[in-house]
Amino acid sequence: MSASKKLKSLALVAAATASFGLHAQNYPDGKPITIVVPFAAGGPTDRVARDLAEALRKPLDGVSIVIDNAAGAGSTIGNAKVARAKPDGYTLLVTHVGMATTPVLYRKLTYNYETDFEYLGLINDVPMTLIGKPQLEANNFKELREWISKSGGKVNLGNAGIGSASHLCGLLFQSELKAEMTTVPYKGTAPAIADLIGGQIDLLCDQTTNTTGQIEAKKVKPYAVTTLKRLNTPVLKDIPTLDESGLKNFQVTIWHGMYAPKGTPAPILKKLNDALKVALKDPDFIKKQEGLGAVVVNDKRVEPAEHKKFVQAEVARFGPVIKAAGVYAD
Repeated sequence: MSASKKLKSLALVAAATASFGLHAQNYPDGKPITIVVPFAAGGPTDRVARDLAEALRKPLDGVSIVIDNAAGAGSTIGNAKVARAKPDGYTLLVTHVGMATTPVLYRKLTYNYETDFEYLGLINDVPMTLIGKPQLEANNFKELREWISKSGGKVNLGNAGIGSASHLCGLLFQSELKAEMTTVPYKGTAPAIADLIGGQIDLLCDQTTNTTGQIEAKKVKPYAVTTLKRLNTPVLKDIPTLDESGLKNFQVTIWHGMYAPKGTPAPILKKLNDALKVALKDPDFIKKQEGLGAVVVNDKRVEPAEHKKFVQAEVARFGPVIKAAGVYAD
């Protein structure tokens, strides 16, 4: 290559680099951002994402943020869509604990949870509750444990489908209790709760977003919450934790996090993480999350590295339980 051509090539590279740096510096520069939600509109994760989108607009210079519900295959369709997206900061992902469970539940994924995403920080934790049918004779967790022990494996434990939050909680509950139960999967939480109220199944472990109203109406029997500390919600504040009830360190929450495609420039990642930290302190956002029974994250997991470390730990925790059950989504 001649000297003049080399100089021209170097000049083009320098110009491209300068343009790229300016783009990162000015991001989002008025261009709309799309948040992919790998679940249907109207569900808990969709509501979290829409509330977050509103809270993110101000720290991101008032930019328009669009929600894209790419539902299907237990969140893997939406996750894969973001993994393949252009890493320019304009396509993001908001998803839940499925980021840590799909790598085990699905044996053939088109993406890698560790290497195909940039971690931006956790958003919230949604506690879960262990509830029973109203006809159940046990009135507290001690009595419930005795009843399960005497049942000889004839306890019907419902869930909202393979890979659902209630399925995962149920698997962990059986593992910690060292008790086998008959797992009854449903196509969603609503029919599972309906059958619990009707007495067709005995137990269900599900999110406070789905169970608080039923507990308040006394349509189900509450036995425990799955956090390490009791909840402050008036309806749930007197319900003991599974940890204090004897299942030491039992903790299951349906957390949500935000991600970008791998290779998104560092300056853009910093702007997104800074904006997320501002959004998580927004009083309106906090109020909306409390209305869903969720607790906004205010610990070190808002940092990208800690977020990723947390998800890796969740994979390590749920993996053996799912494999032991031998139930896969594919």
